[in-house]
Order: sequence, then C-alpha cells, then structure tokens
Amino acid sequence: MKTYDTKQLRNVCLVGHGGAGKTSLAETFLFNSGAINRIGKVSEGNTISDYLPEEVKHKVSISTSLIPFEWQGVKVNVLDSPGYLDFLGEVKSALRVVECGVLVLCGTAGLEVQAEIAWGLMEEQKLPRIIVINKLDRKNANYHKVLDQLKDAYPQAKLVPVQIPLGQESGFTGLIDILDNKVYEYDLDGSGKYSTKEVPDEYKEEVDLLREQLSEVVAEADDELLMKYLEGEGLTEADLQNALQLGLKQNLVIPVLCASVSRNIGVSKLMDFLAKYAPVPEVVSETSALVFKTLTDPYVGKMSYFRVYGGKIKAESLVYNSSRDVEEKIGQPFYLRGKTQEPIGFVCAGDIAVIAKLQEVKTGDTLCGKDHPLRLAGIDFPIPTLSVAIQPKTKGDEDKLSSALSRLLEEDPTIIKTKNTETKELILTGLGEMQIDILQEKLARKFGVEVTLKVPRVPYRETIRKAVKVEGKHKKQTGGHGQYGHVWINLEPLEGSDFEFTESIFGGAVPKQYIPAVEKGIREAMAEGAMVGYPVTDIKVTLCDGSYHAVDSSEMAFKLAAIMAFRKGVEQAKPTLLEPVVEIEVRVPEAFMGDVIADLNGKRGRVLGMDSSGKTPSIRAHVPQAEMMRYAIDLRSLTQGKGSFTMSFLRYEEVPSKISEALINQLKTANN
Repeated sequence: MKTYDTKQLRNVCLVGHGGAGKTSLAETFLFNSGAINRIGKVSEGNTISDYLPEEVKHKVSISTSLIPFEWQGVKVNVLDSPGYLDFLGEVKSALRVVECGVLVLCGTAGLEVQAEIAWGLMEEQKLPRIIVINKLDRKNANYHKVLDQLKDAYPQAKLVPVQIPLGQESGFTGLIDILDNKVYEYDLDGSGKYSTKEVPDEYKEEVDLLREQLSEVVAEADDELLMKYLEGEGLTEADLQNALQLGLKQNLVIPVLCASVSRNIGVSKLMDFLAKYAPVPEVVSETSALVFKTLTDPYVGKMSYFRVYGGKIKAESLVYNSSRDVEEKIGQPFYLRGKTQEPIGFVCAGDIAVIAKLQEVKTGDTLCGKDHPLRLAGIDFPIPTLSVAIQPKTKGDEDKLSSALSRLLEEDPTIIKTKNTETKELILTGLGEMQIDILQEKLARKFGVEVTLKVPRVPYRETIRKAVKVEGKHKKQTGGHGQYGHVWINLEPLEGSDFEFTESIFGGAVPKQYIPAVEKGIREAMAEGAMVGYPVTDIKVTLCDGSYHAVDSSEMAFKLAAIMAFRKGVEQAKPTLLEPVVEIEVRVPEAFMGDVIADLNGKRGRVLGMDSSGKTPSIRAHVPQAEMMRYAIDLRSLTQGKGSFTMSFLRYEEVPSKISEALINQLKTANN
C-alpha cells in the first residue's frame, strides 16, 4: 500500500447494531478494491476484520478493526466497530479519531438499539455521518419505511436520500442515484459489477422530487448556491456535488444510501461516495498523534493504534508522551489490515497506523514533539457498572492472574480492577456479561490462567440493638508465669458512629498500662465480626471493671480477655446485620419509566423523584446494594438496552427483620 497525502485520506467508522452487516461491508470493500480475491463470511469465521479467536468463536465483533482500502486514488481507513453494548468503549474510541461515521441499518429491523446509541454519540460529537440501509434483498425489507422511522426518531436531522433502491426484497437489483440521475443495475453473482441505465418512467417523478429536496438542503451549505436556488435557477450536477461535499463536512446534511452487502449490490457506489464526499482530515500545525486503541498480541506484544493529527510520525525516532511526561522510542510503524502488517517509514497527518512495543503508552495518550508539547482531547469512555468477583481456579496463580489482568485491561479501559479490602475479593467491573466472559476466555487462551467468576459478596456490617454488660476472663496456668486478664465491659448501640471506646475504671482494677490492650482486642474482634464474619460497627464499648494479677497479667492476656467479652456481649445484645444502601440515578426514555420505577420498588428501593428536564428523563432512588448486584443486566433487559445508570454508596441501614434471619443462616452456611 502506497503512502498517501492528507488530501487523499478518508477516515470513517462503521457503526450500528450487531448483525446489521458492518463487518461484511468492510469485507466487501476489500474485495471490490482488489485487496482480497474472496469474500469471507462472519458465519464461517474467515473475515479479515473479525480475526480474534473469540470473535471467530462467538461470530460477533468484540474489537475495533482497522480495514484500509484504496479506491479512486484515495485511501479510506475504515474502523469496523462492534455492535453490542458490552463493547461501547470500542465504538467511542473509534469515533474519536474519524471525520465521518457510517451508520449501517438493517432494511428489515430498521433503527435498533445500538444504532440509536451510536447516533447519540455522533450527535454529541457533531460528527458528519452517512446512513446505509442494508439487506434490502431480504423479505420484508423496506427502504422507505426505515427512512420514515429515522425521520420520526430525529425530526431535526436533515436526512436526504442520495440513492433509492431499484426493486424491493428479492427483486432488489440495484439503485437509482439522485445526484447523477442514473440507474446502476448490478449483476446478481456477487461480483459487484453493474451496468448504467436511464431512470425508468415509473421512478422519474420520485427522483425529480428527491432531487429538488436534495437541492434545497445542500444549497444551505454555500451562500452563492443558496441565492441561485432561491432565485429559481436549477442546480447543476456539479453544483449538487460541491454543495453535498460542503454540507456533509459541516454536518448540515445526512445522506442516505442503499445496499445489499450479501449480494454486493450498491457497495461499489458507497465506496465511490466515501472517496468523493467523506471529509478530508483536518490537521494541526504541530506534530501530534492520539493513541485510541491498545491490543496485546501474543507474538508482536503490545500494539498501539494511533491517528496522526499534525506533522509526521517517523520510524526509529523519539516521541514525547505528553500525557505521562515521558519520551518513547518509535520502532517501525506499520499499516494494519485486520491482522496483516505492512511496515512503513513514516505516517503523515490524517493517517491511522500502529506501533508495537511502546512501554509507557496507554489508550488516550498524546504523542508529540518534546519541543512543542500539547495534549489532544482524550476519549470519554463509558462508566462500567457490572461487577464480578474473579479468582484463579488453581491456588498459587494469584500473581499470574494479576499480571495477565494488567496486560488485558490495557486493551479495554472500560473494565476496572479493584480489591475489596472488606470481602477480600478481587473485583472486575465492566459494561456487560459478554465483555467479562470474553475476558475470561482471553485469560485462558493468552496466559493459561483459568478463573471462576461469581457475584461479589455484599459488604454487610454487624451491630447490636440493646445494651449489655459482660465479663471476659483469660486465665491460664502453666509452668512458670501464667496468663491472667479479667475485664467487665458495657456494650451500647451507637447509631451513626463507627466505634467509641471509653473506660470508667476506679481504684486501679485494671492498671492503665493494660487499657490500650483491651481496646486493641476489641478492635480486632470488631474487624473479624461476631456473627457471620462481617465487621461490627455503630457500637460504644466502656471498660468498667476487672482485675489483674501482679505476676501473671500481661497486655496479651487483657487483649484476649477483651476479645472473649466482646464476642459474648454481641451474642447477648440482639445482634443484627446492616446493609449498604446506594443512591442510584437511572436515565431512561420516558416510555420505560413506569417499568423501571416498578422494578426499583420491587428491589426494596425508595424512589425519591423524577427529572424530565434533560435530554433523557432520570429517576433517583435509594436501594439496598444487595438488590443491585446484577442491575446492569436487569436494566438492559427492562429498557431494550436504552437505559443507563450511575450508583454511589450512601449509608448503612438495618436489614429488615423478616429478611435478616434467613440471610444470617445463609451467610453462616456459606462461611462453613
């Protein structure tokens, strides 16, 4: 592949719902451009884009692939992004580095959930976009129905058909181009070859109407053309093309095209469209590049995908990582097509390439010249909300697991690793079940670490509900010095305060030097728990009496006496469990609010209120954490994937008595 100037580069990202045909479209781009001589299929696991073993196994894209093709003297860098919510981070990072999004829709299913989410991301970014309605050869496929669905969903968007289908369902054989007023009828052998014809009479009225609508919309991109249009002059084909180019770049118009990727109908015309109309990359004056993706390859090592925004990134040179204040040696950059590498001497502004074995660089970092440092805007990754506890199946693999996770989490910033110091569990928090399951598969394949995943333990607390006075005596006689410690303590509930220790000793019943040991023993007993192993909280302990032995007493003896007294006291003081309560804000379309509120009520939640002032209505509630451990899955099911939420710890509250007894028995069984 030759090196192209910035003006001959186009960067686009394929987005849409899983199964809409994005990966098949990328494969057909390569076939039509001559890069491959056979079109692979997702169902057969032999596409250039989906080459990871997990992608082949599950038959879905889980990682953004770089698929460049050359066409009409232009290089188009295609980023094929996943179509499932679990991999939304991949979509966001890919959209960050392109000038145009290509939203692929299914002609039968229409506007699906992930397509809506991708639209929202592009809208936030004000990213120019093109829509391709695919699978128009399928039964019940309807181009105009999907177009009307889009117009209903996004009434402010200036959606303009630049192509309409020739025929419908199994009779779909080509397209009518509104710009050049011609029919392109395709051979049905999948070759992508077509013949050009005049528009049939039955389509002429529709084509004329659409051409008029196109003229009206695109004329707004250019003042001279707008005047020409308003004065009643017809816009020429060249006028329309120039205005469309400007209108797409300024995000004033959203062209709609049609295709059947499986039959290779319309794909070559889409390639023409991208080469001619997709915006040229904008560049900055200073040398700079953004690392937007990291992949760990078992043979190559860490691979950093980057987009150059200014200057050139050259082989065997030093670059400055302004995000981490460190210099890195660039080895050999290379173009990547799926997993095939092609070494290059330099990467010019606007292009996308890969560098291997950068030590300190992470996704979102800026590479630049040290003499002119700058920071490019990073990537706003989605916040993970589904947590699982992970542990190795083989004892002794803890260090191996930690090392493997560190490397894999570099690939996916939407998975976070934490250690829960209370439950002693290693916690992974991600976006969804499939994402976590695939991480589990990668651990086994790449690093030979088999792991088990389970719902994390809830960090309960233990407390008491009544005051008691108890005695603890540790007495042991052995040869030589014995052990003797004796205390009386009062235990009292102390709501809202973790722990308070006081003493009211008179007459030296417990010498002052042993009082700190008593407190230490009580703190240790609190940490270990007295019922089911959870820390004790909200308690006041007063050392009120005791006795000692001049020879046999020691700090250790009083510490052990205090532990005995504390455990006995908790048993007598009506012990109960406290559970963590979280504050949650759920953002969900209005149509689902009733179902979400009913579900929160069913989870023992207290709904505080609703807010409909923003783009998406929200619900605020307080809910026991135990009820929310799988909420990411529940909410996705309730809202067809259209809901999102944030959650934060609020406070501890007493577990209701009707739940507490069964829960304590359950926890005791689990601990034995």
